[in-house]
Amino acid sequence: MSNIQGVSGDSRINEAVCIDTKRIYDSCVSKDCAEDLRVTFNDAAQSLIDNADTIKTRDCDISAVSIDVDEVPFNRGYYSVNISFYFRLRFDTYSSPGAMPQVAIGYATFEKKCILYGSEGNVKIFTSTAGARRSDCPEAPKYTNPTAKVQAVDPVVLDTDVVDVCHCHHHCCTNFPDSIRNNFAGTRFPQNPEKAVLVTLGIFSIIQLSRDVQMLIPAYDFCVPEKECSCSTQSPCETFQNIDFPVDEFFPPSSDALAESTGCGC
Repeated sequence: MSNIQGVSGDSRINEAVCIDTKRIYDSCVSKDCAEDLRVTFNDAAQSLIDNADTIKTRDCDISAVSIDVDEVPFNRGYYSVNISFYFRLRFDTYSSPGAMPQVAIGYATFEKKCILYGSEGNVKIFTSTAGARRSDCPEAPKYTNPTAKVQAVDPVVLDTDVVDVCHCHHHCCTNFPDSIRNNFAGTRFPQNPEKAVLVTLGIFSIIQLSRDVQMLIPAYDFCVPEKECSCSTQSPCETFQNIDFPVDEFFPPSSDALAESTGCGC
């Protein structure tokens, strides 16, 4: 029997138990290069862009992701996963050489689609919840389409380009979900922008299709914590003295030392 973390080599299976969990039926790794995405600004940020002599991208993060799952016609068990990424970007705008930068925040969107196998199921799932007990009807059924899950890291900004609007063939996108539009609350979108910002992003993601299933698994024993809770009442200064000095923060490791610690010479 192979050792399992937290289970000693002498442990034996006590029983087989049935659990309700999610099983991943299909998944894929995606590496996308989203070229020339038009960034949308509110009127105040667009004014900074129009009057800037130099614009530099400070950072980019994923603000929200929208996912839709649809059956693929004439291909039983397969589903189309439609994904919309919404990115929040910050730009340092310089009105003149040597001037202090002002930050302009904008949003961009990127859509992609993939087809994965999600098996079949025709039952409807009803569950009992506190909300259902307050009404005279059970919770609305959940249909058995598989559940899509997207894991992604914040994108890499590969390129930033500023062009005149008359030379830009990418229309300003204002079709954002409410979670994004709320960030523009109290402002409005510019009517006649002079400049457009186009960014190219590198996106790494993993897409999965899973279903609720009942599985039989071996059970060893109950999970009894072995670590005692720390209830230290010592002063903050005493706690600080027990923290190791962060040497690596002051002296970052060299590339050779980093390769040795990670075991990778890439």
